[in-house]
Amino acid sequence: MAKKPATGSGGTAPTDRNGKKVINLALQGGGAHGAFAWGVIDRLLEEKSIEIEGIVGTSAGAMNAAVTAYGLSIGGNEGAREALRTFWRKVSEASAKGPLKPTPMDKMFAKSPGSLEMSPGFMFMDFISRVFSPYQLNPSNANPLRDVISEVVDFDKIHAAKKVKLFICASNVMTGRLRVFDKTDVSVDAVLASACLPFMFQAVVIDGQSYWDGGYMGNPPIYPIIYNCESKDVLIVQLNPINIPEVPTTAQAILDRVNTLSFNSSLMREMRAIHFVTSLIDRGFDDGGRLKRMLLHTVDAEDQLNKLGVSSKLNADWEFLTWLFELGRERGAKFLDEHYDKLNVDSSTDINKFL
Repeated sequence: MAKKPATGSGGTAPTDRNGKKVINLALQGGGAHGAFAWGVIDRLLEEKSIEIEGIVGTSAGAMNAAVTAYGLSIGGNEGAREALRTFWRKVSEASAKGPLKPTPMDKMFAKSPGSLEMSPGFMFMDFISRVFSPYQLNPSNANPLRDVISEVVDFDKIHAAKKVKLFICASNVMTGRLRVFDKTDVSVDAVLASACLPFMFQAVVIDGQSYWDGGYMGNPPIYPIIYNCESKDVLIVQLNPINIPEVPTTAQAILDRVNTLSFNSSLMREMRAIHFVTSLIDRGFDDGGRLKRMLLHTVDAEDQLNKLGVSSKLNADWEFLTWLFELGRERGAKFLDEHYDKLNVDSSTDINKFL
């Protein structure tokens, strides 16, 4: 990995007193595909010269964010790596007890690696969810993820930690507004609210307000990082493909594309706003220093994830999760090899990819 000094328009030095490269993470939601982000984070945490200041996450990204923040608070980088592996292993074990556990027949029917699309189990559950709501199918509102998160994360440790800033996002069902939970009020309920898909789970009620998946309003939002973190660097770990290779023509493929478009739309809008502010700064207007130049970086596996149907986001089979994890580590390593020198100095991502 190249580590020679670099120059650019974004700055000239890291912000950490110890001379580390300080960055922020923005983690998209995407169900089981969050295991890809797990791999990316795991590779980043191996680098002793990189420090994470803030993490913002939505849905599966919120889970990765909370677990990472907890691990950092109790054991530094290695503590975070261990906590993430424990979390994803428990997710897989909990899923193995559910109706969507892949069987040999499911895998025979699957159209792509890791996908449950067209499998008998998925087709049955998909049909049922279109006829009955979770208030009818799951009146006790059981959610196995509640136990998993509670077992892995001690939220009191996050509340007391001073090292990392955490932001978890959920969508208010009634007002249509995004709520951001920070490290002072993050909880099991906040994480579950951020990942609450309304066709699978009842809305999560917090302080008398009902919340659904944060991805509907911000996947993930960048503004909590802009307003609350000193480091200008935001590394977006992208799970939902922006580009696809062909026009969808089947009913399932069309639904899949509608899903990815909706869950990318808020990020695309925010990138346009950042591009506008950057253009103003480049022309010499910074509103008296109130406008902040952001340095953007992305890690994705669009070439692989765009082959997977949305149904694969429900596949927590350990073999599939570890495949995504290794893919994430590979792409994280590639990012470091190619762009390490740009951290704290300049953007490595062309923002036009979002415009």
